[in-house]
Amino acid sequence: MPTATLEAQGFKPNLLALAVATAIGQMAAEAQAQENPGGEAAQDSEVIEEVVVTGFRRSLQDAMRLKRDSDLIVEAISAEDIGKLPDNSIAESLVRLPGLAGQRLNGRQQVISIRGLAPDFSTALLNGRQQVSSGDNRGVEFDQYPSELLSGVVVYKTPSPALSGQGLAGTVDMRTINPLQHGERTIAANVRYEWNQLDSLNPESPDDGERYSLSYIDQFADDTFGVAVGFSHISSPGQRELQDIWGFSGFAGAEGASLMTGTIVTAQSGVVDRDGFLAVLEYAPNDWITSKADIYYSTFEETTLSRRVEFPLFPNWFGTTLSNAQVAGGLVTGGTISNAKAVLSNNLDERDADLWAVGWNLSGALTDAWTATFDIGYSTIDRSDFILSTNTGTGPAGQGATDTIGFSRNSDGALAYTAGLDYSQPDLTVLTSPMGWGGHIAPSGQEGYVNKRAIDDELLQIRLSAERHLEFGPVTRVEFGVQYDERTKSHVITDEQGFLDFADGSVSQPFNSSGVVATPFGMSSILTYDPKAAYNSGIYRLLPNYHGGVLANDWEVNEDVFLGYVQFNVETSWGDSPVTGNFGVQMVRTDQHSTGTSARETTNFTEADANRQTVSGGAKYTEYLPSVNLSLEVVERRFLRFGLARTLARARMDDMRASRGVTFNPNLAASTDLRNSPWGGSGGNPELEPWIANSIDLSFEWYFENGLGYMALAGFRKDLRTYIYQRPLLQDFSGYPTGDVSPALNVGIVSRPDNGTGGDLSGWEFTLSASGEMLLPALQGFGVVLNASFTDSEIDRGTGDPSTPLPGLSDKVANLTVYYERHGFSARVNTNYRSDFLGEVAGFGAARTARSMKSERLVDAQVSYSFETGRLVGLTLYAQGTNLTDEPFVTYLNDDKNFVKDYQLYGRTYLMGLSYRL
Repeated sequence: MPTATLEAQGFKPNLLALAVATAIGQMAAEAQAQENPGGEAAQDSEVIEEVVVTGFRRSLQDAMRLKRDSDLIVEAISAEDIGKLPDNSIAESLVRLPGLAGQRLNGRQQVISIRGLAPDFSTALLNGRQQVSSGDNRGVEFDQYPSELLSGVVVYKTPSPALSGQGLAGTVDMRTINPLQHGERTIAANVRYEWNQLDSLNPESPDDGERYSLSYIDQFADDTFGVAVGFSHISSPGQRELQDIWGFSGFAGAEGASLMTGTIVTAQSGVVDRDGFLAVLEYAPNDWITSKADIYYSTFEETTLSRRVEFPLFPNWFGTTLSNAQVAGGLVTGGTISNAKAVLSNNLDERDADLWAVGWNLSGALTDAWTATFDIGYSTIDRSDFILSTNTGTGPAGQGATDTIGFSRNSDGALAYTAGLDYSQPDLTVLTSPMGWGGHIAPSGQEGYVNKRAIDDELLQIRLSAERHLEFGPVTRVEFGVQYDERTKSHVITDEQGFLDFADGSVSQPFNSSGVVATPFGMSSILTYDPKAAYNSGIYRLLPNYHGGVLANDWEVNEDVFLGYVQFNVETSWGDSPVTGNFGVQMVRTDQHSTGTSARETTNFTEADANRQTVSGGAKYTEYLPSVNLSLEVVERRFLRFGLARTLARARMDDMRASRGVTFNPNLAASTDLRNSPWGGSGGNPELEPWIANSIDLSFEWYFENGLGYMALAGFRKDLRTYIYQRPLLQDFSGYPTGDVSPALNVGIVSRPDNGTGGDLSGWEFTLSASGEMLLPALQGFGVVLNASFTDSEIDRGTGDPSTPLPGLSDKVANLTVYYERHGFSARVNTNYRSDFLGEVAGFGAARTARSMKSERLVDAQVSYSFETGRLVGLTLYAQGTNLTDEPFVTYLNDDKNFVKDYQLYGRTYLMGLSYRL
């Protein structure tokens, strides 16, 4: 590839030169050893020196070993030490692997895309068992799992028949430690102090936090019984400066350029509190039987306070005017808006989630040739959300002072503001509905809104398998088994959701301020108060929102999955080259069912107009998923791997819901034309079948001598046989209540997800992990880890526009880590890059909303020192910084980067701490 092309894709020529130089250096060293077998190399071999590798380099070597020894194409992460993965979270470690990319939510990495496919296309396991999700769908939010309690993670990019829960994109298996395999008593403790560069943007929220963990591993009864227990606590603050544009509309006063229709500026402070507990009990009384049980429990609480200033600016909204307009690229990028009315909000979001994951595995040898395994796992999560917004302003609609707002745009798309009024002045603002929103429901206007919802996810998995050792040509083992999964996920919208207005019927009330918050981007400071205390004080009354679009988010999905498989394992040779691998087939029988709410979408949002009904539906299907994995060791330490498979990913849970919102227009009751049917609406589809893909993978891996690193080049192609689209579908509304109206038609068009044709996804990945001493002895201790992936897709969504991107797809992803580790001192710097992609953010009422996201490059660094001798041996001191360049999080509309929707700054985060191991 030409250098200019590489530079255009975000890479520097010196990285390519480093990769080539490393490869040449390795080949030269091996050639010299072959040419002089009895010389200096042979003399050196007589001197045996034990080199103990620890820390980050050891984690790289352990991960490399897992990758090398696997018959599948995998990526791996291994802990540096007990209770210490290389990063602060599982997600941060995963995004450094080739072909994986993360999305930041609230400033932290949370969900993962594999090979350009969104989180819902992959599966997460804990010790080989599928896990539930605290999110709205299937994608696991990895910040639920403390990195301190895991020994490593393996990402399967190709499946095998025996792999449980294989995803269409890949499978992430988080692994805890095996105490008997660990083989010694170990006590490890970690303590860290954390703070953010932005300090506390809201006075009630902390500006610092702490993390600590304790792990204990031991063996008893002549090493036949092992125990591993661990506890992890995190209290992590986060500060966010947010800017949100409603949208854009044509503005005749600026030569047809588009003007933002409204703007929101927010000072947000959040804190995540998580406690995790893990216990592993392992019993192996002899060489014939092993029993292992593991229990994981975590409590997760996230509290977010937001103080924001919002200006509706739609042209001529309540008399707003624009002057001094500055136009660039068809967009009004600056000017002065007069007669603008501010909506000031004090908001609170609370999320509580409790996660349990329990499993037991019993395996034993029945004879010299036969072994059998029984495994059972249960995973459940209970999550509740409380989302509260309360409003203040200079007065109710049509009353109070208006403002003059100046704005200008910088090169990143962020706006800088100047406000004419100082909203922190006493008696300038009151509790009220400044714009009169919700007046058709709340007589005094909408002074606030409350949203309460609950998500429950429960999964039972039972597996029975057997393995027979063979001497039948190249096939050395046959494994077969059955598995039963039972999963239920519900999304419940409570009646305690709706509009707030004053219980006494007033249109405004004074409030006692608890402080002042300076909103970012130059906007005015505002007076603050405790929104939850105001909500609980009795000044508000709740008017439930019975709009059909809200009630249609009330649903439950049930899945019963029966899986059977047979897998043949291969060990043979091709000439002098060893060949290993497996082939076989997995049969998946799925019985899915959903119940939900069908409700009428009315303008009054009252229960009388909702016409709520319980609806249900479901489907059954069977899929056969054959796969082949072969690994050829072409020459020593050089492997050529091949994978061919048919893979499956089940539809999103919210797409599978039976719920729907219904529209009925009585004015069209006499129509017999389907195009003018009185019926319509939108909702889910419980009859959805899964995404299916045929995939082919090829990987070449070259492992250097003495564990000094490896180089890999992989290519893949996925032929998406089916895909799920949002489509207009015919729906029968017979029996749905219409009052006294008798429509001529009982069918109408609704927007629902549906199975359709697919497309293709292809890409290639490059990885280099190399120690500096491969090039020069003086570089001993230095090293580099570089990976890059390039992905392309073409999907026919049935809309005539094949260019719409796949969710989660960045066509370029790259990571570079440069490290030094020697004599107890360790330092490393990492940069992570991903190009533009289609992701998800929290929309109204915390619903997930697709949004185009701008490319980003994140930089982290860590330095530590471990005492290797003396009284302090076992002690490590370290400091770390994340998001060191304060990279903004930016989304945009209309597939046009000029139309910036969200612009968020999270600040730099710093950590200092120590770990100690006995």
